[in-house]
Amino acid sequence: MSAAVTPAVGLAEPEHEVTRRPSVRSRALHSPIFMAGTILTATIVALALLAPVIGRYSPVSQDLLHTLAGPSGAHWLGTDEIGRDIWSRLLYAGRTDLQVGLLAVLFPFTFGVFIGTVCGYFGGRIDTIVMRIVDVVLAFPFYVLIIALVFVVGVGTHGIYIAFGLTDWVIYARTTRSGTMVARNLDWVAAAEGGGLSRTRVLWRHILPNTITQAIVYSMSDIVLVILAVVTLGYLGLGIQPPAPDWGSMISDGQNFIQTNQWLAAIPGMAVVLTGVGLSLLGDGLADILRPE
Repeated sequence: MSAAVTPAVGLAEPEHEVTRRPSVRSRALHSPIFMAGTILTATIVALALLAPVIGRYSPVSQDLLHTLAGPSGAHWLGTDEIGRDIWSRLLYAGRTDLQVGLLAVLFPFTFGVFIGTVCGYFGGRIDTIVMRIVDVVLAFPFYVLIIALVFVVGVGTHGIYIAFGLTDWVIYARTTRSGTMVARNLDWVAAAEGGGLSRTRVLWRHILPNTITQAIVYSMSDIVLVILAVVTLGYLGLGIQPPAPDWGSMISDGQNFIQTNQWLAAIPGMAVVLTGVGLSLLGDGLADILRPE
């Protein structure tokens, strides 16, 4: 007879497999919204960057013998009222508007995140003063305030940068301040401070990386808002000044021929819409990817 098999004594129970959250890269690749926004935005940015290569003409060169010409082999999207190639102007205008939109957000993002983090963590009189300034700025309609500031500081690119630098930081400050106020009351912050870490180290090395994601997500929508404002200012003649191409000025020039040559205003208008959709999808995708469990 075979010996009876005795069960092993002291064997550990099989451990439950720990479910880990997928990495940021994995979540990005499996997010249809993020991928759609990335592809659309990357395509628009690539076209703008390659304007000197794929643009067939100078954006300011005129051909008075072929004004208001329709799409053809020589001019893929036709020409405007003074014979400028619309395809080339569309690419160079996108290059200009995207650059202005990105740079106009850079300072408000940096300053707003800094001041909001400091105010949210330390509080006190500085926090009270800054929040009153934020309330005053937010009390004014955004576009009215931007147009008024551009009138004061001067039209053109420098006026746009100054106007947004003075106003756009308030949203970042308020958003980051709220996240910091929540984070500073968590147990791990108290443990870090109790472990001997300085408040400055806790603030910049531990709290800020966990609160800045909201500002990054909002920055995508903010770039859309800035581009729309730049286009609006260009339409009103207060934005990027001729002869530099701009989607807003292209729409303004094309409205004079809206009944006969609709594409003059429709094409740059579609470029603005597609850019806004791409950046909005990218922002929504980032919100899903960076959202903590």
